[in-house]
Amino acid sequence: MQRDVMEYDVVIVGAGPSGLSTACRIMQLAQEAGQELAVCLVEKGSEIGAHILSGAVIEDRAMNELFPDWKEMGAPLNTAVTGDEVYFLTSDEKSVKTPHWAIPKPMHNDGNYIVSLGNVCRWLGEQAEALGVEIYPGFPAASLIIEDDVVKGVVTGDMGVAEDGSEKDSFMPGMELRAKYTVFAEGCRGHLGKELISRFNLNAGKDPQHYGIGIKELWDINPSKHQEGLVLHGAGWPLSESNSTGGFFLYHTENNQVVVGLITDLSYSNPHVSPFDEFQRMKHHPVLKQHLEGGKRVSYGARAIAKGGLNCLPKMTFPGGLIVGCDAGTLNFAKIKGTHTAMKSGIVAAEEMFKALQAERANDEITEFTEAFEASWAWEELHRSRNFGPAMHKFGTFGGAAFNFIDQNLFPIPVTLHDKTADHEMLKPAAECKKIDYPKPDGKLSFDKLGSVFVGNVNHAEDQPCHLKLTDASIPLSQNLPKYNEPAQRYCPAGVYEVVEDENGQRFQINSQNCVHCKTCDIKDPAQNITWVTPEGGGGPNYPNM
Repeated sequence: MQRDVMEYDVVIVGAGPSGLSTACRIMQLAQEAGQELAVCLVEKGSEIGAHILSGAVIEDRAMNELFPDWKEMGAPLNTAVTGDEVYFLTSDEKSVKTPHWAIPKPMHNDGNYIVSLGNVCRWLGEQAEALGVEIYPGFPAASLIIEDDVVKGVVTGDMGVAEDGSEKDSFMPGMELRAKYTVFAEGCRGHLGKELISRFNLNAGKDPQHYGIGIKELWDINPSKHQEGLVLHGAGWPLSESNSTGGFFLYHTENNQVVVGLITDLSYSNPHVSPFDEFQRMKHHPVLKQHLEGGKRVSYGARAIAKGGLNCLPKMTFPGGLIVGCDAGTLNFAKIKGTHTAMKSGIVAAEEMFKALQAERANDEITEFTEAFEASWAWEELHRSRNFGPAMHKFGTFGGAAFNFIDQNLFPIPVTLHDKTADHEMLKPAAECKKIDYPKPDGKLSFDKLGSVFVGNVNHAEDQPCHLKLTDASIPLSQNLPKYNEPAQRYCPAGVYEVVEDENGQRFQINSQNCVHCKTCDIKDPAQNITWVTPEGGGGPNYPNM
């Protein structure tokens, strides 16, 4: 197939915090040096921010480095944290509020901001364009260009391909975007990042990456209940009933709105667990209900997070490029924050790339990045919190909390804990686990999956190839159903996977048009039989203010 070819100095894949920070910083350096650079950024969402989902409470440390006068420039960090509360939910009605002194220091939010990360990325995109970056939303990077074991760029997805693979009248082939260096900033479990980590063995000697699924809703609430700047976190019920771990968040942002969500660790063992339904019933607990009751849900979304931290962080360089941010796994789970560390990884990548380009290098491995990143505050922060997640997995909620309190508040414990079991290996047979009878949604505080997908503004072209690829189409019914009661029906937060019975018997149905691009299926499927790839450009959720 003949494709158009465009040549750049740098191509960046993904318009999240790390990709946009990379783009802004390298153009700042070029302007300071009086040099011209051709930098291109491609984003699979219909617009910048359309696919961005995070809590989000963020630190402004990296923003201060990138744009010291961000306040005067109008960056949408408008809601400073004014209160910090942490709860342990002991049952469906009771809770214990954690004294402030007992909260691990990384979870303190003094000086932080509650934001819509989508809006922050939209603002960063405006800055990148003003600096001269070419940004192409709706153009997913579908495949790698690798020649002689060197990454030379990416190919964007073909448009106008029918479900059967034939070319429709609207067919347009993707373009080859070639670059001296390519930066991958796709976010958690990026499909090209996953391929790069495997191909170049970037995770050699590392623990397997660990993940959670974060499910979030945006609510308009009664103004009399609104407490702008209030931050709530907590753990316990209902996940504790299935011996699963995770935690909730509820933030009072501006304009009489709150965001509420639940992160469920994907290391859970009971295949009957449905993270979506755990979140829906959790909102009925008095700690959360008091804020939401009488309000209206206005948006919904879900996204996996890479929470393994330093022990799971792969090598971030390879011949021809770098992998940054949550694509690599730079989130600090002890803080439940990844924006500032993702941005810093992008800033360092830009600085080292610019040095290489000044030296007229191209398509080699920028090994200097590793030393520069390891000298940064982001690395120091990840090293300091390296035991947080493994302690929770190894010792459980209470034991892990005690370990982390000592390690983070009193004195660093001079050990490095490891978690060598991948999340998809944790499931036990369904017959060995307690079934869970989830209550029906009431339509006021709790809702069903399909209605949730609707308010997430999810849309895919109907007649296109399924972007959820099964390596072996027989496995869902022949292996996963009898052993695990096919957990895809429950771990997916969007109703994509169903086991359907009709006059012809059982079949495994994939409703790919519902997909919110969370990547949970790619992570949790026990047979590792599902591979998420990019759908046609612009497809998926369109998150407003998330």
